[in-house]
Amino acid sequence: MSDVPSLGASDIPLGGWIDRRVPEAARPYFRLARLDRPIGTWLLLLPCWWSVALASEGWPSAVLLVLFAVGATTMRAAGCTVNDLWDRKYDSLVARTATRPLASGAIGTAQALLFLAFLSAIGLAVLLQFNAMTVWVGMGSLPLVAVYPLMKRVTHWPQAVLGLTFNWGALVGWTAVRGTLDAPAVVLYIAGLFWTLGYDTIYAHQDKEDDALIGLKSTALKFGDRTRPWLYIFFGLASVLILAAAWLTVLGWPFYVGMTVAIAHLAWQAATVNLDAPKDCLAKFKANRDFGLILFVSLVAGRVFASIS
Repeated sequence: MSDVPSLGASDIPLGGWIDRRVPEAARPYFRLARLDRPIGTWLLLLPCWWSVALASEGWPSAVLLVLFAVGATTMRAAGCTVNDLWDRKYDSLVARTATRPLASGAIGTAQALLFLAFLSAIGLAVLLQFNAMTVWVGMGSLPLVAVYPLMKRVTHWPQAVLGLTFNWGALVGWTAVRGTLDAPAVVLYIAGLFWTLGYDTIYAHQDKEDDALIGLKSTALKFGDRTRPWLYIFFGLASVLILAAAWLTVLGWPFYVGMTVAIAHLAWQAATVNLDAPKDCLAKFKANRDFGLILFVSLVAGRVFASIS
């Protein structure tokens, strides 16, 4: 009988583009970087794009959007590597994560550290393309990246630390455009924190049985059957704060039309997610990419309309 809980299937998809197109020796590194599961990259990137759109006069710079896309892809890969280095022993005890490269032994610790150094060098090269203020603000996120994986061992609120980490781009995007750190960026950052508390609580419900067995903590375990009201609170606060950031920057009416759709999307998530069905939790979690893109388009439209009216 296996020592690994059989409460869920592996989260590593087989037979995808990595298996078809990537040389066998490189596949564990692609999987360690989660390149076949881009939702995490989207969730890291979108606050950057929101802030760039909010700070711009008219259309956002395509160069900035591309730089942030490359940076988010790289730093998400680095974050996954740090996370899996800390969690490799715990991951081996959870069915969903037991086949990850470090947990399964496909990659050793020394190899992962070299890969992390490579990714960090790329991330630094991207960061240095921005102004000095953005470089310093960007480097400020590094302590959060390092400690986040430990939080699930000491607090039921690791999702809050993830929110502080993943939404740092709301600060960096603004400084990349304006060269200063102003109130709208801070308000947007706090909005992102509450957004993350919502979507990552949904995500954590996938692992609540396994986490309880091995002693890890999460908001999913803290709230339990009371989770749904908290989702409304988190998503509601995120929506109010996004509206406040928009008010501070005076956006045109198209933003508010799009924001209405975005709020309805969050309400749909909170109302319909089946917190006892891991597949539905994962689907609702991934749906936050769509929320983020709706918000980005709305911010761009509102900014462009305001600039020509």
